[in-house]
Amino acid sequence: MVDMYLFFAGLVLFVHLLFNAFVVGGALVSNGHPTLERLHILSLFYGVVMENVSWPCPLTIVQKWLLLEAGHVAYHGGFILHYLQTVVAPTFPLSLLRWGAIGIFLVNLAVYARRYARTRSHAYHH
Repeated sequence: MVDMYLFFAGLVLFVHLLFNAFVVGGALVSNGHPTLERLHILSLFYGVVMENVSWPCPLTIVQKWLLLEAGHVAYHGGFILHYLQTVVAPTFPLSLLRWGAIGIFLVNLAVYARRYARTRSHAYHH
């Protein structure tokens, strides 16, 4: 059973990483796909809110539970901050993560605004 819990904890970690990568760079992969664009914009809102209000992410809750069930010690706090402090620096500040989330949100919205303006301009000239 322990191996199964660890496997699923790793799977949740992988899904969590994919979701975060989609939040950060989804505007690049959603170009020209309205459904993906809408999904990405919703993900952006979700991501920036979750990083700034300190609500627990459902994926983090599931991953921690799976780790505990496997007999491991679950980390404290949020997913992104935990891994940034583990990989980048033990004292990685929460405020930098929050401002980074806002920056990612604004950059992606700027990409969408530019894309929308270009589409409108193109439609106007034709």
